[in-house]
Amino acid sequence: MELGQVLGALPPIVDPNVLVATAGRDDAAVYRIAPDRALVATVDFFTPIVDDPTEFGAIAAANALSDVYAMGARPLFALGITAFPREKLSTGLLEKIVAGGAAKMSEAGIAVVGGHSVDDPEPKFGYAVIGEVHPERIVGNDGARPGDVLFLTKPLGSGLVATAIKRGLCPPALEREAVAVMIQLNRAAAEAMISAGATAATDVTGYGLIGHLANLKGGADIELSAIPFMKGVRALAERDLFPSGSRRNHAAYRESVDWGGLAEIDQMMLCDAQTSGGLLVAIPPTNAASFEDGMRSAPYPAARIGTINGHGSIRVRA
Repeated sequence: MELGQVLGALPPIVDPNVLVATAGRDDAAVYRIAPDRALVATVDFFTPIVDDPTEFGAIAAANALSDVYAMGARPLFALGITAFPREKLSTGLLEKIVAGGAAKMSEAGIAVVGGHSVDDPEPKFGYAVIGEVHPERIVGNDGARPGDVLFLTKPLGSGLVATAIKRGLCPPALEREAVAVMIQLNRAAAEAMISAGATAATDVTGYGLIGHLANLKGGADIELSAIPFMKGVRALAERDLFPSGSRRNHAAYRESVDWGGLAEIDQMMLCDAQTSGGLLVAIPPTNAASFEDGMRSAPYPAARIGTINGHGSIRVRA
């Protein structure tokens, strides 16, 4: 069953204060509470993708916060969501997961004020995050204009790395790099994009770069050579260590993207399902240099990967 069919079970939204909801496939919902204030709400949780429980908690927190940052909003507080086997509570693993997430939320300047847990044989962890934004300053996924410059603020490859970790095939150095990428907050990127007048943004997660480019609307021309990848992930791709989500992404976009003759392995890498990826940002060309300057002190520089073409199609060139 497709996501659209599931969402179709929801009744139509008639409340005029709902400014952003499911229909637009944005990163978070937005609800106006005053003429100059709106709440931004998102929820995200998943199964462990790394072995260290503290790092897993931190990745889950950074991932959930990214939806708020992508909307140009400031996070206010979070609620934890936990599924964990009751018989393993005495191991201390859950405490480490929770502590890792709380530390990352504290780094973002917010508190975890509550949450909910259930007994589940398969651990899962994440957060609902509430933020705030001015109703007229929401950065959605539909405002990009032809000629806007597209930037990516973190390297790709976490889907391949997570699969390799699960199979015991990931080089330790690459695992450490991937963890560093995933726990990095997108706060600095969000601040820089707001200052540079971003017209649209989204965080790159489960749909992969290509899927999130499609969600930005307007169409895009991108250059494979300009897209940053973690060092060593191509070797994982050559071993066909793509997760199932990456394969579904490629199947969904295989026929609709103009790949420019790219080999299938390159297509798959652009469709690799990410966790806690960077922001994909559209910036007016006159402000592109300003955005790059605003990101120079960040751990990962803003990569200029292409432009909005205005044709509605995605075209990739080597």
